[in-house]
Amino acid sequence: MIPKLSTVESLDATVRAYLEALSAAGFAGDIETSYGSRLAVSTDNSVYQQLPAAVVLPKHQADLVLLTSLAQSSSFQSLKFTPRGGGTGTNGQALTSAIVVDLSRHMRGILELNLEERWVRVEAGVVKDQLNAYLKPHGFFFAPDLSTSNRATIGGMINTDASGQGSLVYGKTSDHVLELHSVLIDGTVLHTKPMPVAEAEQLAGQQNQLGRVYRQVLTSCREHRQLILQTFPRLNRFLTGYDLEHVFNDDLSQFDLSRILCGSEGSLGFVTEARLNISPIAKYKCLVNVKYDSFESALRNAPLMVAARATSVETVDSKVLNLARADIIWHQVKDFIQDVPGKDMLGLNMVEYNAEAPEDMADKISQLEQQLQQSMAKGDAGIIGYQLTYDNDAISQIYAMRKKAVGLLGNAKGVRKPLPFAEDTAVPPENLADYILEFRALLDSYGLAYGMFGHVDAGVLHVRPALDMCDPEQEKLLRTISDQVVALTAKYGGLMWGEHGKGYRSEYGPAFFGPVLFNELRKIKAAFDPENRVNPGKICTPFDSNDQLVSVDDQKRGYFDRQIPVQVKDSFDSSLNCNGNGLCFNYEEQSPMCPSSKVTKDRRHSPKGRAGLMREWLRLMQQQGIDVLQQEQQLLKKSSGFKASLQKLRNYRAKQQGQYDFSHEVMDAMEGCLACKACAGQCPIKVDVPSFRSRFIQLYHSRYPRPLKDYLVGNIERSAPYLTKVARPVNWLLQRSFVAKVLETVVGYVDSPQLSVPSLQQRIAGNYRFDLPTLQALNAEEKAKLVFLVQDPFTSFYEAELVADALKLLETLGFSPVLLPFQPNGKPQHVKGFLREFASTAKTASEFLQQIAGFGAPMLGLDASLVLVYRDEYVKALGQQRGDYQVQLMHEWLVEQALPQLPQTQQFKLLAHCTEKTALPATEKAWQKIYAKAGLELSAVAVGCCGMAGTYGHEKQNQHNSKALYQMSWQTPVQQIGAAQVLVTGFSCRSQVKRMEGVKPKHPLQQLLQLLTQSAAKAS
Repeated sequence: MIPKLSTVESLDATVRAYLEALSAAGFAGDIETSYGSRLAVSTDNSVYQQLPAAVVLPKHQADLVLLTSLAQSSSFQSLKFTPRGGGTGTNGQALTSAIVVDLSRHMRGILELNLEERWVRVEAGVVKDQLNAYLKPHGFFFAPDLSTSNRATIGGMINTDASGQGSLVYGKTSDHVLELHSVLIDGTVLHTKPMPVAEAEQLAGQQNQLGRVYRQVLTSCREHRQLILQTFPRLNRFLTGYDLEHVFNDDLSQFDLSRILCGSEGSLGFVTEARLNISPIAKYKCLVNVKYDSFESALRNAPLMVAARATSVETVDSKVLNLARADIIWHQVKDFIQDVPGKDMLGLNMVEYNAEAPEDMADKISQLEQQLQQSMAKGDAGIIGYQLTYDNDAISQIYAMRKKAVGLLGNAKGVRKPLPFAEDTAVPPENLADYILEFRALLDSYGLAYGMFGHVDAGVLHVRPALDMCDPEQEKLLRTISDQVVALTAKYGGLMWGEHGKGYRSEYGPAFFGPVLFNELRKIKAAFDPENRVNPGKICTPFDSNDQLVSVDDQKRGYFDRQIPVQVKDSFDSSLNCNGNGLCFNYEEQSPMCPSSKVTKDRRHSPKGRAGLMREWLRLMQQQGIDVLQQEQQLLKKSSGFKASLQKLRNYRAKQQGQYDFSHEVMDAMEGCLACKACAGQCPIKVDVPSFRSRFIQLYHSRYPRPLKDYLVGNIERSAPYLTKVARPVNWLLQRSFVAKVLETVVGYVDSPQLSVPSLQQRIAGNYRFDLPTLQALNAEEKAKLVFLVQDPFTSFYEAELVADALKLLETLGFSPVLLPFQPNGKPQHVKGFLREFASTAKTASEFLQQIAGFGAPMLGLDASLVLVYRDEYVKALGQQRGDYQVQLMHEWLVEQALPQLPQTQQFKLLAHCTEKTALPATEKAWQKIYAKAGLELSAVAVGCCGMAGTYGHEKQNQHNSKALYQMSWQTPVQQIGAAQVLVTGFSCRSQVKRMEGVKPKHPLQQLLQLLTQSAAKAS
């Protein structure tokens, strides 16, 4: 079951020699050559896949100068390089077989801020939302607002000249670039900014690399000025590749070479630093959500919205809306986009106004409302309703839904997925409706489904036809449609690339530029990069070069995916469906999405990275004739025999001796996962890493021995009930330094949790006991008050006080709580890939809980990570055999109950478990409602992962990342509020706070019980 070295593409000898020389020369950044590292950057959000030669991740500009200068050596002149930022492109701009130069990991410094002159200086790897979070306290923001703003880098935005929502007012990235620092392929540092033409001509007179660049750009853009103005349509989105038009200002007195670099897709050099202008944040906003009976109505009505002097107008169709309804994001926006009773909402225009003062936009909004009401009264324009919101948070959430539309389209059902390849065309806004109708007719003629959304104010609409790239005939259709869309766009006076650049569409460049101007592009390329060594094949090739452009027909992910059997793809759809959207790269420290990706900044340790590794592993298995599904079935039926165990030891020895196996690379990425399941809730494609992770771990350990810690964790639910009977001596032993050392060195386990003393049974002293005859004898009135508490191993054996408090709270509220006998849940087994044992545990627990469900009483659990296993993993493992019982979390049930009003209002802060927040997005609001019923104020604190995640934070190998995650997100709010004052829903989170701060916070139900008890005592 081992993919041998020969089955993966090994490192080229020249590349290896170059990287060794680079390291010896003092390169400060990271150099990655593993197959997994290269795979992680072999895809983006496009349909293409290219395995790079290696990945280098510079720490600063000096690293760029070093790597390019070294590349001039005669031994390395054959090497080529491609810069990469966030890797979110939809057209393969940063995909390459060359060496990837990734600036996103280290070059994230915000270097200087000048509020008086309204500019900021940043490194190329700074993320757009990171920059705006930094600017927000100062009242400013960096304006271009693209959908991938929480992971797109400034360098990537410059290279694609990114724009997005609000571009009619705020323009594109190039409109905000004041200066750039770049490194050319020969090591030259290029500093560009607006300058008088005379100064540019003086630079052009130099007999060096800079002189060649300035001479050529001056010549190309000045001598062909009239042709340039005639060729390109007068569009807000004038994306041309190398911006020939705006190098000069209108009267030709100023020259700015930065405009050539903006939109060059990294084909001219490596942008390392930028000085950007910043805009004041409008204090007041209003969003008018206008609802339509059809998408066509929304499109045709959009120009009136623009004429109503709106800041921006965004449109989405019914397909996107319906996908949003099925996603976690809808929970946040549904109150602001309510359905119109009796009518279908099939289109939506989101019309935004903003201003420094409310009165500055009041008249505009009033006039728009009058127009909308008149249209509705007449029954024309297809308007069925509208809603206004002035709440900035609500507006941000609605735009988050629109931004997520890119990923949501990828979650469409079936093997045909909406794909980006002709989806950012730009035409004059007045032509948009007719253009789109003809575009739709084109797609309809092929019987294709599609989704649409975009920036109608700028004439840009994203159209994604649904194709199956595993079908060679569908792949051919992609080319056919691309060619026809090029012709259609030209017919309506537009451009094929209004927002997302060329990439693999570069072959269409000559058709839009014409032969004369395209040759000028090639001359500019030759001045910057005469040997075609920087992102070769994109935009154009050097003049007089025989090198070819990349093609729409180049190698796609589907080529690899179709090598995996259909049954395997269907079974592992959670990994195979990843479309590279990259939402898991979300930089926000307060977001629960993929903590391992945040803390490592390693693309392999993200849902996208792990999904890609799993895809490739499955392909290699098939390539070697191994039936993965059959092996799984065998492992579920029986454990390894003596011969298999002996073979495991041989394999382990081979591993220790350095024998390569790609499985080890996959395992390394899987072990770094916290199994928090945030990806399953947050990812628009619903890539569920813990699910396929557990399956991989099971298969991996059918070949290699398990570490001792896996058996310790996997059997914790079996051993804890016995250990708790001798809790005091066990705790005493765990506190001995020599025992801790043995656990750390032999088992790989640190900071072992202490068993509860007194135990749960000692605390409740025989009360709340499960007694079947007694329960069966209850009358109807008594049964109405019955509530069952389902035990979990963490709280019952390590936090018994919480279980006891939960029972007391239920009793205080007038219910008759019963503590169910402890039944293993199986979560630890699932996490460690003991899937045969997990299936048995799930079956036993389900049979028991199904019997209890016969009483018709609520069954409540305390820890989300275990309760949610009943709803998800049990269904996958057992199917219909799971039964129809329901175990609720305390807040899900408590929010529906009446609570006594407390006499004095008090304020509390809630830090919720990340698994709970992503799987149950109403969690925080539910606790707020519960507290409000009692007359208390509870506010949710935005935090990401605490870094514990079950046993993850106890494993030696994870200590650095576990503590770094806590410091990243939890440390500041906990220390500011006080560990004793915060309320925390997750057992792991409370344990992490205790470990880091020395004080264990309360669960919100404990605080509620304390206040109710105190109130009752005062009253009596």
